[in-house]
Amino acid sequence: MTTRLIRWFVHKYGVDMNEAENTDIGSYKSFNDFFTRPLKAGIRPLANADFICPVDGAISQFGLIDDHHILQAKGHRFTTTELVGGDSALAAEFRHGSFATLYLSPKDYHRLHMPCDGTLRRMIYVPGTLFSVNPVTARGVPNLFARNERLVCVFESSEHGVFVMVLVGATIVGSMATVWHGVVNPKRTNKVSEWTYDDSPILLRKGEEMGRFLLGSTIVMLFRKGTIAFNTDWAPERTVRLGEAMGLRPS
Repeated sequence: MTTRLIRWFVHKYGVDMNEAENTDIGSYKSFNDFFTRPLKAGIRPLANADFICPVDGAISQFGLIDDHHILQAKGHRFTTTELVGGDSALAAEFRHGSFATLYLSPKDYHRLHMPCDGTLRRMIYVPGTLFSVNPVTARGVPNLFARNERLVCVFESSEHGVFVMVLVGATIVGSMATVWHGVVNPKRTNKVSEWTYDDSPILLRKGEEMGRFLLGSTIVMLFRKGTIAFNTDWAPERTVRLGEAMGLRPS
């Protein structure tokens, strides 16, 4: 049954198994093993840029944060405070900063990597709904990324200051995992949960894996004002690949 499901999925969504470390569909023990499959070594070289794209996917939106508002889609915005689970002090770090929202479709590689070097400071689990996060839903559901279950990972870089990677869950409970915690699935109390790492800092280098989605989803990144000038080739709905240039630090 597992092999039949994987074979159907590969055919339906056009998954390129030639890029996978393991190309043998019949050898995967579970659908999750297949879905979170690693890529062949070296198949996503890292660009010579200050910030690299952390995922395979498509650009939903990116650009400047308008005071504290982030563009979701035409006619829809949400605030940085809502996104990070109500922590106004954390959100204030990114006032007039920059953001990038990247969507991972079912066919994409579903591991997430670091856009630059960063030391993990905090991880915040924010309970929420489990809407699909595909582009159609993003255009139709107000505050989608600030309503769905999400995981806020707060990093600090010696070069770029504080930045945030928000993993937005979709459709199933426990759909997000990190390399330092495993699957993040607290008891369903509808309360925000937080972990801090100041006593045991975790340093991840640019391009290193930081987490994975167990079902297609979205990542939202926040950067301080004046930290990143985005790749001029980037545009909404453009396909992006792990390792390509996302931006440079303004001179």
